[in-house]
Amino acid sequence: MRNSARKLTVLLAVMALVIAGAGCSDDDDDPVGVPDVGFGASLRVVHASPNAPAVDVYAEGVAAPLITDLAYTETSKYLELDPGTYNIQLRGAGADPTSAPVFETGDIAIPETAIVTAVAAGLFGSADADDMFRVIPLVEDWKDPGAGNAAVRILHASADAPAVAIDVGNDGTPEITDFARFAETGADGVALPAGSPLDIGIWAGNPLGRVTAFQTPALPEANIVLIATGLLGELPRDDMGFGLLAVGPSGTVGLIRQNPTVFVLHASPDAPAVDVFVGGTDTELVGDLSFSNLSPAVQVPPAAYSLDVKVSSSGALAGTVTTPELMAGERYLAIASGFALGGTPGFTLLPYGEKFGESASPQVRVVHASPDAPTVDVGLWDGAVFTPVSDYSGLSFGDASPEAGLAIDAMNITVGVAEAGTNNPAATFDLTLMGGQKAFAIAAGSLFGNGESFRLMLVDATEVPWQTAQVMPNP
Repeated sequence: MRNSARKLTVLLAVMALVIAGAGCSDDDDDPVGVPDVGFGASLRVVHASPNAPAVDVYAEGVAAPLITDLAYTETSKYLELDPGTYNIQLRGAGADPTSAPVFETGDIAIPETAIVTAVAAGLFGSADADDMFRVIPLVEDWKDPGAGNAAVRILHASADAPAVAIDVGNDGTPEITDFARFAETGADGVALPAGSPLDIGIWAGNPLGRVTAFQTPALPEANIVLIATGLLGELPRDDMGFGLLAVGPSGTVGLIRQNPTVFVLHASPDAPAVDVFVGGTDTELVGDLSFSNLSPAVQVPPAAYSLDVKVSSSGALAGTVTTPELMAGERYLAIASGFALGGTPGFTLLPYGEKFGESASPQVRVVHASPDAPTVDVGLWDGAVFTPVSDYSGLSFGDASPEAGLAIDAMNITVGVAEAGTNNPAATFDLTLMGGQKAFAIAAGSLFGNGESFRLMLVDATEVPWQTAQVMPNP
């Protein structure tokens, strides 16, 4: 019984551990399959609490930790245990085993025969009943999904997401509506085709609107628990960003990040309003986009794309452009520039990832997207003296300053744009920035009168949806 009790404590420790928290990982290093036992109970734990710290797990009264340094997104082994009642204690990873635990489960009764996946969810340390840390037990009682199918069970465990609707297939018709936080779809699982990726749309609000979307890897013919975890308020690429944690029979499969998001900016000085289509199809991504306007967010599965850009009024093809590989969890600014009606450079698409760092100061990334402007230096102008900024200097058409952006100390500045190596700005611009702002400053339009005139376009990427504003040159 002592050995069984130790196993149980380990198992519960894992659960407690999951409860308490961990670091960050996408895969389980030592997964095992579903237990093949005819007696007792089996339990595994999935750590889906994004802010929980790494912990060591103890059984009350046992000096050595049962589990050490457990991490976010990990799934434990299935452990066999005898029925009984146990108290599991959690301490910070590496803490003195005699120190006070940071968390205790209290007495936990483990019944016979059950196979349970226990999911640690919520925010560690929160006292709010709506999002506080908890363990959600999923008793496994899968229904046979039939040949060629996977059985998928979905759990809403994102602590800052509202009730949502789930659109399986991401085809615009949610099958699951009013899916409350910490709810799940039931023990049977939902039969879905195996062998191919699965598109999933997440909707919210009243009326419902799509919030985000995912594409899973090809599903195996297996039982899959799909856990919505992480925080919507974090960037999708961040460790704690909202994602889908896939757990299969052998443990964690991976954390699936949100599909990439693209904002298209029309900055071609001689192009009329345009529509953007997936290349060779009638699938419209952006409609009737005029010079200086920024499209709504466009979310597509991870891939590289060929895009057809057509004149909105006539449907004539203005150009076909190719994107780089768009990565899950990332956001991009795609600038349509160049000359569409003749001239060099020709119409093209300039893509830039959003990779701003964290700063209380405004952060600005400069992009040269004026097709007839020479190589330029961008710097500060005090009315008499031009001071180039090294990160913003030597930029030719299509070039951009470092992707993390440059922190700007002042909120109100005047910048100058000068031909590289000269001290006389061709144009100056007054900018008003805000603390914490993240912005692309884009030199756009034609410097020599070939269409729309030269100007700055400021794309604010601080919050979604992104916003844009035009800044005209000073007289």
